[in-house]
Amino acid sequence: MANTFGDISPGNAAKAMTEALQHAEPIAVLTKLAKSIWIGFNETKVARFRRIIPLAPKTTALTEGVTPTGSDFRYENVELSLVQLGDFMPTTDVLLDLHDQPVGKDMWTAASEQGIQTIEQWLWATVTAGTSVQYANNVAGRASVVGFLNKSNQQIITRTLARNKAKKLRKMLSGSPDHNTTPIEAAFICVTHTDMAPSIRAMEGFVPVAKYGQRQPICDEELGSVDDVRYILTPWAMPIINAGGAKGTGATECISTGGTNADVYPAVFFGEDAFGALSIKAGKQGGKMVPSAGSITPQVVNPKASASDPLGQRGSIGWKCYFQSKILNESWIVRGEFAAPKNP
Repeated sequence: MANTFGDISPGNAAKAMTEALQHAEPIAVLTKLAKSIWIGFNETKVARFRRIIPLAPKTTALTEGVTPTGSDFRYENVELSLVQLGDFMPTTDVLLDLHDQPVGKDMWTAASEQGIQTIEQWLWATVTAGTSVQYANNVAGRASVVGFLNKSNQQIITRTLARNKAKKLRKMLSGSPDHNTTPIEAAFICVTHTDMAPSIRAMEGFVPVAKYGQRQPICDEELGSVDDVRYILTPWAMPIINAGGAKGTGATECISTGGTNADVYPAVFFGEDAFGALSIKAGKQGGKMVPSAGSITPQVVNPKASASDPLGQRGSIGWKCYFQSKILNESWIVRGEFAAPKNP
């Protein structure tokens, strides 16, 4: 097998990829909640999600002795054309040889965290581009948003999901390095920014994770639940800066980066199989665990003599991966847009 990791062995690369997942776990939120597809290397550049086209109910009674027409069973494919992501940091022989800190290891830690942050941002851009949107307090559009998330907003959104026959999420990608899922208590999920925490805590019926009792939190980033919605907060669910209405004053003052207009915070509510993404975890291929094409893969060039670097003074440490994500069913994901209180 060819070494595709630069100047490190496949064994060390596998260890580095496992370490990357460990660093990624506190950052990865959407990657754990997406419908995940695993693809190995040398398989395809186009990932395909396959879903069953639901059969229409048959409300006409059967006639004795007469065979009914029957229904056609069909699949629908949703395709994702993979892209390649990556970055690198230059190093020098002096930096690696003489620095009093483990620079190479620390650079890989930074690279792996950058990789998962990149993937999360890519996924956030995907899920916030849906066609179904609910603005705070039913205002006409984003430029008028100054309202905070409340119980009424949540009920409108969950009613929309229920009417569209969205199923509550019942499983998610596990926290292990392998491509496995783990069951969770059925619920709709909302992912939004950490600045939204005061609004969520203020909602009637809010239950914090600490009072769940027998219920287990989905992940460390779960804040709590309100009715059948579980709220997951992450600082990577970025707001849209200065995009709302006038920021207001006093108890209704909104967070405003520019000091005039409210920042608008998307809150993405969704059910099962609403969006999909390429898995970043290892999976089974040929009876053994191997990296996914989406795994954050180390790329290391040690300083060594070459025609362009006669004294072997320059090298680099970087990462790359393949990735893609897509909304699989627009009816099963709703983007709410709200302001966040400056004075919680």
